[in-house]
Amino acid sequence: MREGGPIRDRVSLTDDEEARKSFLMGMFNLAMQIAPRIVGNVDLSGRRRLLDLGGGPGTYAVHFCQQNPRLSAVVYDLPTSRRFAEQTIARFGLTDRIEFKAGDYLADDVEGCFDVVWLSHILHSESPEGCAVIIRKAVAAMEPGGLILVQEFILDDGRDGPLFPALFSLNMLLGTPAGQAYSGGELISMLSAAGVRDLHRLSIELPNGAGVIAGTFSGSR
Repeated sequence: MREGGPIRDRVSLTDDEEARKSFLMGMFNLAMQIAPRIVGNVDLSGRRRLLDLGGGPGTYAVHFCQQNPRLSAVVYDLPTSRRFAEQTIARFGLTDRIEFKAGDYLADDVEGCFDVVWLSHILHSESPEGCAVIIRKAVAAMEPGGLILVQEFILDDGRDGPLFPALFSLNMLLGTPAGQAYSGGELISMLSAAGVRDLHRLSIELPNGAGVIAGTFSGSR
């Protein structure tokens, strides 16, 4: 805290396969509890193609596709996540509807055209500048009128609560170069700057101060 930098490496970027597998399994287990609360409260009727950006094991893509039989999805994550993600997708019998694409959402382009983009707990690992890059690439892959959904541990606009998001922000300080939790106002400003409109927080009760902010891409940036 005194030096303002991390004290450990990011587990998601480690070369230790067992540690990375444990991290992905943790993401899978948490999402298996939370995803059912979300997908039933998000209307994707009429939408056909979802991008799960930084989707790790693909758990949310699985649940969105189970909820919406006409939906297909792409899980975009680092190449090291491919095996675990493809095993997860196959486990749920969705290999014909969910594809894994390998890439680094900060360094690489995100190819494709989507009418839904899901960003779950990836912005808190990055600085505001990094978040702007991610959101800009997500929006660039969206059709006009597309829906973007962002799940994060959301701080109050005063940034001093609720307790869990505030403590989680401290965790990001310890474990990432510039990651942090963001307030609802900050997230909405980032999305608005990228051309997302009709922004609002969904009325879904989630644990640990998590929330989902939704908006539509206006077609202009």
